Amino acid sequence: MVKKFLTLLIILLAIIVIALTLVSLFFTRTLINNESIMTSSPTTAPQVTQGESSKDAPVFSVIAENLEVPWAIAFLPASPSLAESRRAQGGPDGSMLVTERAGRVRFIDKDGTLSPNPVAQIENVKQIGEGGLHGIALHPDFPNNYFVYVYYTYGQNIIGTQNRVVRFRYEKGEFKEKTIIVDSIPGALFHDGGRIKFGPDNFLYITTGDAQNPSLAQDVNSLAGKILRVTDSGKPAAGNPFNNSVYSYGHRNPQGITWNTNGNLYETEHGQSATDELNFIEPGKNYGWPTIRGDQRQVGLESPFLQSGSDTWAPGGAAYLNGSIFFAGLRGQALYEASIKNEKVELKEHFKGEFGRIREVIVGPDNMLYITTSNRDGRGNPNANDDKIIKVNPKIL
Repeated sequence: MVKKFLTLLIILLAIIVIALTLVSLFFTRTLINNESIMTSSPTTAPQVTQGESSKDAPVFSVIAENLEVPWAIAFLPASPSLAESRRAQGGPDGSMLVTERAGRVRFIDKDGTLSPNPVAQIENVKQIGEGGLHGIALHPDFPNNYFVYVYYTYGQNIIGTQNRVVRFRYEKGEFKEKTIIVDSIPGALFHDGGRIKFGPDNFLYITTGDAQNPSLAQDVNSLAGKILRVTDSGKPAAGNPFNNSVYSYGHRNPQGITWNTNGNLYETEHGQSATDELNFIEPGKNYGWPTIRGDQRQVGLESPFLQSGSDTWAPGGAAYLNGSIFFAGLRGQALYEASIKNEKVELKEHFKGEFGRIREVIVGPDNMLYITTSNRDGRGNPNANDDKIIKVNPKIL
């Protein structure tokens, strides 16, 4: 009896062991299959969002090299409305037009390849002192009309130096149909201004220097030492304070303009041996040059929002992004960031001395910052492959 009971018990235990073994094998195979599915290569690449791209991108990377004093950048958007045969070169992929002060407009594709031949060699550009080919801007309706605007210096001699804004049509990779829209802006060896941008109101804003004649900055009937606001055809914009093209005055040599998300306009300006300025611009206001500078104040004159004191920034282009105004530093050799919070400003310096002179900063379609060096402008110390366009990741500055 006992022997029979033990035999049954052994058989029962054997059945339990076999059952447990089968269960273990089943779950092991399932886990292996699941792990195989999780670790195998996907059949299609996952979509990468702009945020992921910004997070993973390095703090800076060189986009293009071997340029000569690149002054301004314009990113090319898509052009879906015109027939393929009439489409301009470039697309919504980060390709850009870049002005070089000597008078060339260059094309750089999304991979950073600099086209060996210029898109255009602007006729009559006079590169003298700080003069030459400066700003570039695309019309707000560029996908339909292909209008590109540039600002440049011209003239037969130093005494006859002037500046103008010209419009072209950019088709099939070429500049065509030249139209002068603003002419006879006073020019000189130095203080030629030159930044142009379309504002949120779709008017074209133009910065002009005092042409080394400070009194012109205070003359509202002169185009020198001003921020101008005009239509896309060059006529004074409706609502301008002096019934002409002048929007603000009392400027020495304004170099950068940008707008925040509320449409407020900010401007960077060269002071006289330091006291460089970041100004909040309002229509009709007088920004003081040559009467006041730095922290000086006088009734009826506007003091700067931020100024460099005894330091020298020699500021260039400006761009607003995520609550900060970024601006380039030529003499300062830095990318400056004016972080604005609760009406207080904190100034930060990035890449101090790393790239040499920095002239332009612009926000790209990928929400990255793009800066240009200006080490071949006669005031820098060029390194190998200068000048450069450098992409900066603002997320990790």
